[in-house]
Amino acid sequence: MNEGGTGLRTLLVVEDDAGLQAQLKWAYEDYRVLVAGDHDAAIEMLRADEPDVVTLDLGLPPDPDGTREGFRTLKTILEVKPDTKVIVVSGHGERASALSAIANGAWDFYQKPIDIDELGLIVARAFHVRELEVENARLAERGAGDNHVLGGMITGAPEMLKVARTIERVANLDVSVMLLGASGTGKELLARGLHEASARRDGAFVAINCAAIPENLLESELFGHEKGAFTGAVKTTEGKIELAHGGTLFLDEVGDIPLPLQVKLLRFLQERTIERIGGRKAIPVDTRIVCATHRDLDAMIAQQSFRDDLYYRLAEMVVKIPPLAERPGDAVLLARHFLHQYAPEMNPGVRGFAPDALQAIDEGRWPGNVRELENRIKRAVIMADGKLVMREDLDMAGGDDRDGEEAWLNLRSAREAADRVAIRRAMTQSEGNISLAAKLLGISRPTLYDLLKQYRMQG
Repeated sequence: MNEGGTGLRTLLVVEDDAGLQAQLKWAYEDYRVLVAGDHDAAIEMLRADEPDVVTLDLGLPPDPDGTREGFRTLKTILEVKPDTKVIVVSGHGERASALSAIANGAWDFYQKPIDIDELGLIVARAFHVRELEVENARLAERGAGDNHVLGGMITGAPEMLKVARTIERVANLDVSVMLLGASGTGKELLARGLHEASARRDGAFVAINCAAIPENLLESELFGHEKGAFTGAVKTTEGKIELAHGGTLFLDEVGDIPLPLQVKLLRFLQERTIERIGGRKAIPVDTRIVCATHRDLDAMIAQQSFRDDLYYRLAEMVVKIPPLAERPGDAVLLARHFLHQYAPEMNPGVRGFAPDALQAIDEGRWPGNVRELENRIKRAVIMADGKLVMREDLDMAGGDDRDGEEAWLNLRSAREAADRVAIRRAMTQSEGNISLAAKLLGISRPTLYDLLKQYRMQG
């Protein structure tokens, strides 16, 4: 984010009215406000200061009563700095021009006369969205080297960005990390991201699903065996722990390790040496342990089905991963990613989602989390007949009943909860565009402003 050495975020106001320039510069003291009165001055400041948010009056000289110069300025701004959030400001009777500006890349619009608080809310949300984009890009540079966050995780939800930041902080600390979350939330992706962000990135990342291997084979898989150790052991085989020497060992579903094997794993964590099955030689292993489970280990410890001393060795740092239903906007973001991933091969004619399909995805509960969503989108791409995936292609039931599961007695609380859900979904589907969100909600822009302020959802 460009702060121009002041510690404040930079806002460029493109407005030819000197009085309004001064008013806006005074009102938005939380920003470093730059003002420009015409196209050339605006572009010069854009190149020099690279502001993330611009308010642009469409009526600029030498055509102050028209919009030609304003549209020219918008086009140049987006050519010079495509990621700029441009909020166009228009007078009464110019709503069609403002909507045309949105179609040409503007982020939002506001009609005069200007209300400082209402315009300020749009500006604040524009900065918030841009900050999320910058954070995603920053994390992607530390992750898998593409457009993903940490090891391939795709997210725009603040809850998941917080998880990613936590993992970044512990990546270079040689402590054991436990990832807690439901099945399908991306625990292995985050474990891989942790490995790639650590000093062990040049070593091997070795993963083993402890729930997927029969109990009588799990010990051999983890610790390896010597030739002749048991029937069928025709050669000496290294275990997963040994293969992870110099790198990271990921123990998925660690809660499924049987008690006798927990003792042997604890001994390894204490001594950092192993003995293969049938062997007598202590083999030193230097590996970083990351584990994950969807099970309630506290309850298992109370029931004595999981050792508390092993838990404390494995859980030097605990990271809780929220389910997909608690990550606002991620279902739609991931759905679009999966569509673009599978459509070229499975149904090249598919280009996107119909509005009712996006609504169904956003409202879905997704008990199987990202894994369930991926499978559902893959099926929908195959089933789609036209360019858009329709709601029926998703084979999903009617409206989500998450918000009706409890019978609220307090009508005010029920109304507020319903408002929050509806506003969140509208903001997600409109990608933060206040005008479109208000239209989706069937309310006026001022009403939406009031609700956002009332519920402290300004972002």
